[in-house]
Amino acid sequence: MALSERERQMLEEMEEAIRAEDPRFASQMNGVRAPGGDRRRMALGIVGALAGLGLVLLGINTSIWVGVAGFALIVASVALALTPGRSGDGAGLGVVGSDGSVRSARTPRSKGASRPGKGRSPKSKHQGSFMQRMEARWEERRQQGQGW
Repeated sequence: MALSERERQMLEEMEEAIRAEDPRFASQMNGVRAPGGDRRRMALGIVGALAGLGLVLLGINTSIWVGVAGFALIVASVALALTPGRSGDGAGLGVVGSDGSVRSARTPRSKGASRPGKGRSPKSKHQGSFMQRMEARWEERRQQGQGW
């Protein structure tokens, strides 16, 4: 079911409020992963874990230190396979500005870029936390509804 125009507008307002309230969370939700990176990391982790298992079995017959090195290799390989990778070109990374906008870490700031206190958008005039603004809107709607 498609959203109505009003519902889309409310959703966009809520997204903007979340970006303003917690920019780091918003940028994490918009993160991008490299498409082939996870497969490569998983394959490398599996190969490393199998090599570590071989060292553990070899360590049983030879020296305890070979087995310990094999166990360490298994742990490191599993950690490599399970942790999410970063994209090589830095596509999902950026710098969060004071207004909540995210710009690329490699893109230099232009001369006309906004600085704190200058050139703020009209939406930044709202004060208070996200919940306070939602409560104020709720009260405003409730008071408008009492006239019916």
